[in-house]
Amino acid sequence: MMIINELILESLGATTEQYHAGESIFAEDEVPKYYYQIISGKVKLNNYNHEGREVLQTILETGQSIGESLLFVDDVTYPVNAVAITVCKIFKLRKSAFLTMLDRNPEISLMMNRHLSQILYFKQKMGPILCTNSPTFKIRSLLDYLKSSQQEKEPFAFQVPYTRQELANLTGLCVETTIRTIKGMERNNILRIRNRKILY
Repeated sequence: MMIINELILESLGATTEQYHAGESIFAEDEVPKYYYQIISGKVKLNNYNHEGREVLQTILETGQSIGESLLFVDDVTYPVNAVAITVCKIFKLRKSAFLTMLDRNPEISLMMNRHLSQILYFKQKMGPILCTNSPTFKIRSLLDYLKSSQQEKEPFAFQVPYTRQELANLTGLCVETTIRTIKGMERNNILRIRNRKILY
């Protein structure tokens, strides 16, 4: 489901852009000038630590917006890169048109506030988790959070939408540790693996 109705975006002059896998949508230290909303595809927000290792902030999919919180702040630059994981089609709307739309449509503004609150909640939830030394606790906490938004709560009913590498990057673990930890969690009946997919 789109955060903002596509007809509204098009009426305000939003364009549709296509990006290939690996292509940059915006880069760290660029000035935010547009509201982006994914029509189809997957996008990652990342940056790199001092060792050159990728730090994955989040993965966004169809219907989600990209980096919109920074449109409310003046004189800032993006602290992350936005990179297409797959072929993506994305709405692109000028910042001025986006802010005018929110001024004129309080119901959309309220919806956006709820959306930004969910993002902040995720960041606050994951902050203490990332500080622990237990790989199992990190991965299980992330899976608990991801599953919390699903209707089906039964054990092993949730298919994790991320690869082992993506889970590693989201939790700050190396991929080898992530793979080893997931296998241990399967042995302890915390999760199941079917056709390489993780069921939690």
